[in-house]
Amino acid sequence: MFFTLIRLQYLKSLRSTSFAKSLLTNILLGFLMLVLLGYVLGLGILLKSILDIAAPGDDHIALINSFMIYFFLAEFLYRYFIQKLPVIELESLLHLPIGKKKIIQMLLLRSFVSPLSIIAILLYLPFTVEVVSAQYGAMGALTWLAAITLTSWTIHWFMLWFKQRFEDSLIGLFVIFLVLVLGAGSSYMGWFNLGEIMKPVFDFSLTSPIPLVGMLAVMIGAYFLCFKFYVSNAYLEDLSEEEDVRFINQSIGFFSRFGLAGELANLEWKLIIRHKKSRTYLMLAGFFLLYGLIFYKNPAYSTEGTGIHWMFVFVGIFITGIFMLQYAQLFLSWNSANFDFFISKKHGIEGLVRGKYLLFMGVSFLCLLASIPYTFFGWQLLLLHICCFFFNVGILMHLIIYFSLWKPKPMDLNKGAMFNYEGVGAAQFLMILPMFLAPYAVYLPFAYFINDYAGLLALGIIGLLGLMAFKPLSQININRVLKNRYEISSSFRQEL
Repeated sequence: MFFTLIRLQYLKSLRSTSFAKSLLTNILLGFLMLVLLGYVLGLGILLKSILDIAAPGDDHIALINSFMIYFFLAEFLYRYFIQKLPVIELESLLHLPIGKKKIIQMLLLRSFVSPLSIIAILLYLPFTVEVVSAQYGAMGALTWLAAITLTSWTIHWFMLWFKQRFEDSLIGLFVIFLVLVLGAGSSYMGWFNLGEIMKPVFDFSLTSPIPLVGMLAVMIGAYFLCFKFYVSNAYLEDLSEEEDVRFINQSIGFFSRFGLAGELANLEWKLIIRHKKSRTYLMLAGFFLLYGLIFYKNPAYSTEGTGIHWMFVFVGIFITGIFMLQYAQLFLSWNSANFDFFISKKHGIEGLVRGKYLLFMGVSFLCLLASIPYTFFGWQLLLLHICCFFFNVGILMHLIIYFSLWKPKPMDLNKGAMFNYEGVGAAQFLMILPMFLAPYAVYLPFAYFINDYAGLLALGIIGLLGLMAFKPLSQININRVLKNRYEISSSFRQEL
């Protein structure tokens, strides 16, 4: 029965209309997956050389063991966003005369067949063969690599339980992210190395199989924790049960002052909070607020005098407008399931478009406020973010929305955002050009002929002029939607 279920799932995927329609996308994703795995393997091959340069003379094995916990914390984070839950087919299987445990076993084991399951092996296998086996022999190398691999697989099973148990809660993810940032920061400053907690385990695994046995027991325990939870909750009524609505029905009171546009902005906000894909975009916007830490204090981007490197303009645009830059690319696709409602409503299209404008401006303003702590690195960064904010909401927002209205496509909001290309078309790739080129088309001439501050002021002034002309600029995109509303509505009725 187990292999019969595997065969049925394979046939379902092969015969799906969406598979045939997105065959090129699947091939592209497969190629991208192989490229990423190749990069991981390449990093593993160069790991010894990197350690020779970064820490010459140190015991590289002990060094890796002392920082191993950061690898697993990072794995927890990327698994949270990429790893998919194996419960999507339950509704089509539970009504069949098949044991529920067999169905859950099939789904869980099928989820294990993933590129994520071999990342730890690809990364550490070359180092194991080249360095660990030379010092501790084949048995020591085998037990060390096996302990790392089993820990990675334990995170796989734990993540399946975690995401389903807490329904994509941000609390646990925020705690892990905070531990990762504070731990890495304390290690960098020389205060405390969080990795010393797990270092003895991997050190011991070099000379004894006991840690390997312990890791195996933990992994089996994580599997049965996940298996037991899925079996006890695999009921159709649980799958269709309404999720906790403590926060998802909350409106933003400020928007209510703007009439119909404000009401639809509040409706759009509820859509974002309620659905997995849009909620992921909102979460990513919060994480990318830390993007400036990579650039602002990097010596490679330091400049004498002004302290404003030309690359900082892109960073400022990215930080203050990250949510708008991501969400607006699929401007109408978010409403593909109920677009006909706005067509039938009086002034519905105008209210929908202006409501989205209002939401983008509000979230971008919150991103600006959240970026104020960067002033600690220099007051000029506050000026940079203010000017970039005005350019985002005054000019760039209209450009992105204009491109996004070219043949919008339907999408399912309940699916995750990672490696999900529903709603994505050629327009989403073309709009990368104005996102990158438009700010520099304004900034560089003034920065070159006058100075960097003149370039920033030009960005801000152009953005303010765009804000003053908001009504005619937004009316251009409203007219495009009104003109093509029936064609857009027809495309949204296509099967995904």
